[in-house]
Amino acid sequence: MKIIPTILLGCLVFSLSIARADETILKIDSQTIHAEIADTEESRERGLMQRDHLCENCGMLFIFEQADRYQFWMKNTPIPLSIAFIAADGSIINIDEMLPNTTNTHDAQGKALYALEMSSGWFSRNHISAADKVQGLKPVNTSAH
Repeated sequence: MKIIPTILLGCLVFSLSIARADETILKIDSQTIHAEIADTEESRERGLMQRDHLCENCGMLFIFEQADRYQFWMKNTPIPLSIAFIAADGSIINIDEMLPNTTNTHDAQGKALYALEMSSGWFSRNHISAADKVQGLKPVNTSAH
């Protein structure tokens, strides 16, 4: 298992109509999410650093080269977050709550290709749970790995 450090950056200012190349717009049920993309080793390790909040529907989408049972922690992350581990088909595997500034790990309960971090409690407040589908995920060419 690979542990991915999660360092909170918070929400960026997003255009309502066009997302930049390093951002994406996702949908889960009726909720629209503005997510910064972390799809390189460096960007995943940096995470959302140097911020102390997220706007209501903002988060970070971690994209991996291959599906695996990834682990995240909250070292140097000053606010609580929720994380959804997501399979290659877009279905949510599991959701976990993460306390700030902790080093205990939060594990994918299956092989995840994506992880989505949101403000603590966001998924439960929006009635989103395991098996729900995330739409708008960036395709990953896993055959090359």
